[in-house]
Amino acid sequence: MSTGQGTGNGGRSIEVRHLRAFLAIADEGSVTRAAALLGVTQPVVSRTLAALERHLGVRLVDRSTHHLALTPEGVSFRDKAAAAVGAFDEAVDPGRPHDRPLRIGHAWSALGPYTTPLLRAWQQRHPGTPLELLRIDDRTAGLTRGEVDAALLRGPVETPGLVTEVLFTEARVAAVAADGPLAARTSVSLADLTGDPVVLNTVSGTTTLGLWPPDARPAATVTVANTDDWFTAIAAGRGVGVSGTSTARMHAYAGVAYVPLDDAPPLPVLLARRDGPGHPALPRLAALAREIVAREQGTPSGNSVGRRGMEP
Repeated sequence: MSTGQGTGNGGRSIEVRHLRAFLAIADEGSVTRAAALLGVTQPVVSRTLAALERHLGVRLVDRSTHHLALTPEGVSFRDKAAAAVGAFDEAVDPGRPHDRPLRIGHAWSALGPYTTPLLRAWQQRHPGTPLELLRIDDRTAGLTRGEVDAALLRGPVETPGLVTEVLFTEARVAAVAADGPLAARTSVSLADLTGDPVVLNTVSGTTTLGLWPPDARPAATVTVANTDDWFTAIAAGRGVGVSGTSTARMHAYAGVAYVPLDDAPPLPVLLARRDGPGHPALPRLAALAREIVAREQGTPSGNSVGRRGMEP
């Protein structure tokens, strides 16, 4: 099957194999692994990708690093290529499952207490489409880089080109050293945390000094780049942290105690996707996530979901 006549590759047509090669590279992050997945040699995959890029007149893959990354044009084209390949496969073999894995990114805590119910329900209802949950230390959990099809994010997300909806909100907690004086409290306020440095995950975290009033902010901060280092710094007594209740429920960590935070605003938990065609299973994922949250909370499904771009 050809997708049209090329303009920069000697008039050769682009075929489905070109799209499959690109999708394999995007999924595997490596030409070598993509070649193994497709059962061809590495030079064949490289030439196929180059032909596709010449045809489109854009660079789809950034080859400047050992781990290949999609360019912004590659991120945009990935959804279109996946939709085209899926439509072709369905047309020529309609009785066979063709859905590629649905990849969901998260920086930490995923869907909180609803994570396991969601995964189990998805497996039961959609066994032909594997659901892969990937932790990626990035503000959009790999979504803007094209590493995942959707992401579970916390806090306001203002990244252009993303569509978000609020699935639920969760209260915030203070994370403190288990042997420190705050660990024995039944609850604390934001003001109670200003006597210690505040540990901020500046890569994938949602807490900033803007959480405190301008005239009552912590005097010092400790910055880290991932969730693991955030836990380590708090357990070592280097500072205190703020997170959502899902962190307390899903991430027990030796040396860290969680204390309810009385006066902090709730933290929205979002389902985000790129503004485009996307993976064909995304509507099913959104519907199931709403259903699971509503069922577990005992509320009608329409009441548990915020609308696109809205704050809770």
